[in-house]
Amino acid sequence: MNCLFVGAGAIAPEYAAGLEANTLSVAGVCDLDGERAVALAEECGCPAFTDLETALDVVDAALVVNLTSHAAHAPVTEAALSAGRHVYSQKPLALDAEAAEKLLEIARRRDLALGCAPGTPRAPAQRRAGRLLADGRLGPVRLGYAHAHVGRVTDWHDHPGSFLDVGPLYDGGVYPLALLVSWFGPVSHVRVADALDVWPDRETKRPTAPSHVEATLAFASGPTVRLTASLYAPHRSREFYGLELHGDDGSLYLRGSGAMGTDPDDVRFGRVGRGYTNAPPQSPPTPYAYADALERLAASVAAGTPSRSGGRRGAHVVAVCNAIEAAAETGGPIEVLDCGAMCEPVPEPVVGPPDRGWHPTETPVRPDSGPDVEPRTTLHPRTDPKPGTRSLRLPPIGFGCSRYRDGEYVDRSDSIATALDAGYRLLDSAELYGNEHRIGDLLAAPGAPGRESVFVLGKVWRTNHRREHLLEACAGSRSELGIDAFDCYTLHWPSAFAHRGELSRLAETPVDRREALTFPEADDGSIETAEIPLSRAWQNLEAAYERGWARSLGVCNVSEAQLETVLDAGTVPPALVQIERHPYRPRQGLVSFCHDRGIRVVAHSPLSAPGLLEEPVLAEIGADHGLSPAGVVLAWNVTSGVVPIPSSTTPEHVVANLAAAATRLTAEECARIGSLRRPDFER
Repeated sequence: MNCLFVGAGAIAPEYAAGLEANTLSVAGVCDLDGERAVALAEECGCPAFTDLETALDVVDAALVVNLTSHAAHAPVTEAALSAGRHVYSQKPLALDAEAAEKLLEIARRRDLALGCAPGTPRAPAQRRAGRLLADGRLGPVRLGYAHAHVGRVTDWHDHPGSFLDVGPLYDGGVYPLALLVSWFGPVSHVRVADALDVWPDRETKRPTAPSHVEATLAFASGPTVRLTASLYAPHRSREFYGLELHGDDGSLYLRGSGAMGTDPDDVRFGRVGRGYTNAPPQSPPTPYAYADALERLAASVAAGTPSRSGGRRGAHVVAVCNAIEAAAETGGPIEVLDCGAMCEPVPEPVVGPPDRGWHPTETPVRPDSGPDVEPRTTLHPRTDPKPGTRSLRLPPIGFGCSRYRDGEYVDRSDSIATALDAGYRLLDSAELYGNEHRIGDLLAAPGAPGRESVFVLGKVWRTNHRREHLLEACAGSRSELGIDAFDCYTLHWPSAFAHRGELSRLAETPVDRREALTFPEADDGSIETAEIPLSRAWQNLEAAYERGWARSLGVCNVSEAQLETVLDAGTVPPALVQIERHPYRPRQGLVSFCHDRGIRVVAHSPLSAPGLLEEPVLAEIGADHGLSPAGVVLAWNVTSGVVPIPSSTTPEHVVANLAAAATRLTAEECARIGSLRRPDFER
């Protein structure tokens, strides 16, 4: 689709640069400043104009991109819509709500698309924060604080006049407002507002509108938010575009409501009674680009459903700014026109039930050469799956909830809570760990993610492989966890031990009793096994699936031959295999075997191999990615399509491990890591 750029100022090249990667192209540039128009037009290989009417007549462009100064947005957009063009406007859509409503009416009447900046509600940090809200982590949100410290435009902008004329609301305040409206819907009224004329005496260029504005906004859906917008407070202040929301169950902090990129500490969550925890991305974030909004608007046109949702939101934001100005002059409350603005859908959670359609967004990388190389495969399910074969939708990384650390019991409640707060959405639990009731308490506590957002993996201990014992164990674990069904229920080990009694709440059982129950001894002091073959244990496990107590089944610590036995044994094929996996023991043959059959692989003990994290190659690769050696190992697993489940009791490590999942390594880096393989590795 051809675009006509109207306005060739500093922001225009940013929009034009992004068009190189998509289906849009600049067919003309128009600006009152002829030199600016020609300069951008030459870069884009198109004609330049100084008269809008002429440009609209000459240029065959379905979409007008309005990048003019603040006060010119409304008249330019009206001219383009009246000429039958779809329009995307820089913010604000207009300077008064009546003009904005008129633009919407023209677009509606002529069935034209109308979009308006900012598009940053779709930027990565904002989307991550939106997922926390959609997760229900905060409970009902009642209070918020938003900042838009545009700063001294005379210091950082070549042409500050337009900013000084409109003030901070219409340029900076629109960022938090657009985001809040996308999350909570329209503002119903401005409760109270104040405006100040503060400015350095030494400055010759001065604002003609109030330089600092504060307002308290009531959203129709419930939250009350205090907004501060300022040209006086520097944009390098602690709060630039910071946003903080408080609910009954927790709080959310977003460092930049208008940010286009993201860092691991841009989003933080704190449930009631706990401090803030960083909630880093778990997959490679794609920074928001200015052209992204143009692409979405053009796609709606191509689909025959020209979108005006951005225009409606932009018009409502203008109405909010107008109401704030009125409240500052006359007092409040001042009602606000909703202009048809609505909440925008929040991205779906990253986990879910078994789904035949699971495919990775990337093909896992394998080294092209080395001692552990096998033919490259994808993660797609095999072409001849057994009936019922499904691939699980899993997050890229999970959290290990084992109660053991260096052979000693450790209370994991605090670290598991930190993991949930940081954003882990796969919990690896087990009957043996004895802390299922504590995990259940955390999942039921205020501020916990919704049940369907967390993938709970459970493991039955090897003393309970007999059918009646297995079902009792599954029922007990479900009760302790407070869940109706496991997302995946697995055999902890393929071989069986003798049964000595139920394993309820092992964490609260004396050590000698715990050991007698879980590692039963024969008269000669050896472990007493049970004659329950793996094929029979798997069939017994299927009983839990048949009763609806597990959404999928899996097996842990198996060889390829044992997995073949499981595949041949029953009617429900394994959806998940958990094995020890790290660079010393990559198990690539088994990983390939699983991936070729649509079986997900989870790596336990990814960081605990003695000496592994001291390997120089890990430090070298980590230096290139800003990762610790532990982070490199986790990224190596994720890059290979394997879900690692690290475990830590240190909050900083819990967060850093999660953040490492967002890094993808190159094939060359994976090959270097592959050279660490030790065929004779044993613990």
